[in-house]
Amino acid sequence: MTGPAPGDWPLEALQAQAQPLFPGLRVEAVAQIDSTNTELMRRARAGAVPPATLLVAETQTAGRGRLGRSWVTGSAGPGRLPALTFSLGVVLAPQDWSGLSLAVGVAVAGALHPALQIKWPNDLWLHERKLAGILIETAQVGGQRLAVIGIGINLEPPPADLLAGLSVPPTGLRAVCPDDSAPQVLLRVLPALLAALRQFEAGGLVPFLEAYRARDLLQGRAVLLSDGTQGTAHGIDAGGGLLVHTPAGMRTITSSEVSVRPVAPAAGRGA
Repeated sequence: MTGPAPGDWPLEALQAQAQPLFPGLRVEAVAQIDSTNTELMRRARAGAVPPATLLVAETQTAGRGRLGRSWVTGSAGPGRLPALTFSLGVVLAPQDWSGLSLAVGVAVAGALHPALQIKWPNDLWLHERKLAGILIETAQVGGQRLAVIGIGINLEPPPADLLAGLSVPPTGLRAVCPDDSAPQVLLRVLPALLAALRQFEAGGLVPFLEAYRARDLLQGRAVLLSDGTQGTAHGIDAGGGLLVHTPAGMRTITSSEVSVRPVAPAAGRGA
């Protein structure tokens, strides 16, 4: 990890936002790091992470997504970061951890823009293109369970030469919020995320189901699973499992080793 980030990060304002729900939240911003999630997990394994830490990086050299995928960002003009990347490490004790990424997705989407949709289980899409990703990992720290929630939000779409192998090119938030800076977006997202985590800790996924369904990208659409199965998505169950009607009947998808993608754009929407 390199030294402090040169960007104008509102560290004191972020700490103040956290106080009602996560008193003592430690906020750090760095110029460059391999991965904010990797760093907080390293600290957790070493027993050196406080109960609540927000780590923001202007650049990640080895950003990670779900199923071992890399997280790629592009470039922007002077003083304009192309993406917001951060990880939040907090001690949580929900009765059931199922669906945490969906609750986080609901909170982040609600804070960003009304047009955002949630693609099960951990992506946010805008106008049929991926905008943001969520990666959640956990670790035991002193008899408590620490959740490390990594979020990457494209502000600008990555350049074409970085998109080899992607079936759907990503987009950026500035397509709908052209004046947004990374610090401004973080100030919007953090309070919504912290409130959602406390709500999830108290009530699990159930309080988020209605809001999730209103933003469900896959509802009613033909989908293809990474194991080759095709079917039609029928929302999620109370535990966050994706319901897919296949030729063999209704199937509940819960495995983190299975990915899902829509077969075609939604009716009336371009790719």
